[in-house]
Amino acid sequence: MKTVRMRIDPLDSTTSPVGRIDLARVDAATEDDIASHLAADESEAMLDAAKFARRVRRRLGLTQAQFSHHLDVPIDTIRNWEQGKRSPTGAAKALLKVLDKAPEAALAALL
Repeated sequence: MKTVRMRIDPLDSTTSPVGRIDLARVDAATEDDIASHLAADESEAMLDAAKFARRVRRRLGLTQAQFSHHLDVPIDTIRNWEQGKRSPTGAAKALLKVLDKAPEAALAALL
Protein backbone atom coordinates (compact mmCIF):
# COMPACT_ATOMS: atom_id res chain seq x y z
CA MET A 1 0.00 0.00 0.00
CA LYS A 2 1.33 3.40 -0.94
CA THR A 3 1.25 6.27 1.57
CA VAL A 4 0.71 9.77 0.25
CA ARG A 5 1.39 12.76 2.44
CA MET A 6 -0.40 16.03 1.81
CA ARG A 7 -0.01 19.43 3.34
CA ILE A 8 -3.26 21.36 3.72
CA ASP A 9 -3.13 25.10 4.11
CA PRO A 10 -6.36 26.35 5.75
CA LEU A 11 -5.93 29.75 4.10
CA ASP A 12 -5.65 28.26 0.60
CA SER A 13 -9.05 26.96 -0.54
CA THR A 14 -7.50 24.87 -3.32
CA THR A 15 -5.82 22.55 -0.79
CA SER A 16 -8.87 21.97 1.40
CA PRO A 17 -10.85 18.75 0.96
CA VAL A 18 -13.88 19.13 -1.30
CA GLY A 19 -17.35 18.35 0.01
CA ARG A 20 -16.67 18.71 3.69
CA ILE A 21 -18.92 21.70 4.34
CA ASP A 22 -21.07 24.09 2.34
CA LEU A 23 -20.00 27.48 3.69
CA ALA A 24 -22.79 29.35 1.91
CA ARG A 25 -25.39 27.14 3.55
CA VAL A 26 -23.75 27.52 6.97
CA ASP A 27 -23.67 31.30 6.61
CA ALA A 28 -27.33 31.35 5.51
CA ALA A 29 -28.49 29.39 8.59
CA THR A 30 -30.52 31.46 11.03
CA GLU A 31 -30.78 30.99 14.79
CA ASP A 32 -34.24 29.46 14.26
CA ASP A 33 -32.75 26.95 11.79
CA ILE A 34 -30.06 26.01 14.27
CA ALA A 35 -32.61 25.62 17.08
CA SER A 36 -34.83 23.39 14.94
CA HIS A 37 -31.84 21.23 13.96
CA LEU A 38 -30.85 20.89 17.62
CA ALA A 39 -34.40 19.89 18.54
CA ALA A 40 -34.47 17.31 15.74
CA ASP A 41 -31.11 15.89 16.83
CA GLU A 42 -32.28 15.68 20.44
CA SER A 43 -35.48 13.93 19.37
CA GLU A 44 -33.53 11.41 17.32
CA ALA A 45 -31.14 10.75 20.21
CA MET A 46 -34.10 10.12 22.53
CA LEU A 47 -35.50 7.58 20.07
CA ASP A 48 -32.13 5.86 19.85
CA ALA A 49 -32.02 5.63 23.67
CA ALA A 50 -35.55 4.23 23.60
CA LYS A 51 -34.60 1.59 21.04
CA PHE A 52 -31.51 0.68 23.07
CA ALA A 53 -33.45 0.28 26.34
CA ARG A 54 -36.12 -1.81 24.60
CA ARG A 55 -33.51 -3.97 22.85
CA VAL A 56 -31.65 -4.69 26.10
CA ARG A 57 -34.88 -5.70 27.86
CA ARG A 58 -36.00 -7.92 24.99
CA ARG A 59 -32.59 -9.60 24.69
CA LEU A 60 -32.90 -10.53 28.35
CA GLY A 61 -36.34 -12.01 27.67
CA LEU A 62 -37.99 -9.92 30.37
CA THR A 63 -41.29 -8.10 30.48
CA GLN A 64 -41.31 -4.44 31.45
CA ALA A 65 -42.55 -5.41 34.92
CA GLN A 66 -39.80 -8.00 35.40
CA PHE A 67 -37.16 -5.61 34.06
CA SER A 68 -38.29 -2.85 36.43
CA HIS A 69 -38.21 -5.31 39.33
CA HIS A 70 -34.64 -6.43 38.50
CA LEU A 71 -33.42 -2.84 38.11
CA ASP A 72 -35.40 -1.72 41.17
CA VAL A 73 -36.98 1.20 39.33
CA PRO A 74 -40.67 2.01 38.82
CA ILE A 75 -42.30 0.40 35.79
CA ASP A 76 -43.27 3.89 34.61
CA THR A 77 -39.56 4.67 34.28
CA ILE A 78 -39.07 1.68 31.97
CA ARG A 79 -42.12 2.67 29.93
CA ASN A 80 -40.90 6.26 29.65
CA TRP A 81 -37.48 5.07 28.47
CA GLU A 82 -38.93 2.74 25.86
CA GLN A 83 -41.43 5.31 24.59
CA GLY A 84 -38.73 7.95 24.24
CA LYS A 85 -40.33 10.29 26.77
CA ARG A 86 -37.29 10.11 29.03
CA SER A 87 -33.74 8.95 28.51
CA PRO A 88 -31.71 6.86 30.96
CA THR A 89 -28.85 8.88 32.40
CA GLY A 90 -25.91 8.30 34.69
CA ALA A 91 -25.94 4.99 36.52
CA ALA A 92 -29.02 3.72 34.67
CA LYS A 93 -27.34 4.28 31.31
CA ALA A 94 -24.19 2.52 32.52
CA LEU A 95 -26.24 -0.39 33.86
CA LEU A 96 -28.01 -0.78 30.51
CA LYS A 97 -24.61 -0.91 28.78
CA VAL A 98 -23.42 -3.61 31.19
CA LEU A 99 -26.65 -5.56 30.71
CA ASP A 100 -26.12 -5.32 26.96
CA LYS A 101 -22.50 -6.53 27.02
CA ALA A 102 -22.51 -9.04 29.91
CA PRO A 103 -26.14 -9.90 30.71
CA GLU A 104 -25.50 -13.03 32.77
CA ALA A 105 -22.99 -11.38 35.10
CA ALA A 106 -25.09 -8.23 35.45
CA LEU A 107 -28.28 -10.14 36.24
CA ALA A 108 -26.42 -12.36 38.71
CA ALA A 109 -25.15 -9.27 40.50
CA LEU A 110 -28.62 -7.72 40.56
CA LEU A 111 -30.36 -10.76 42.05
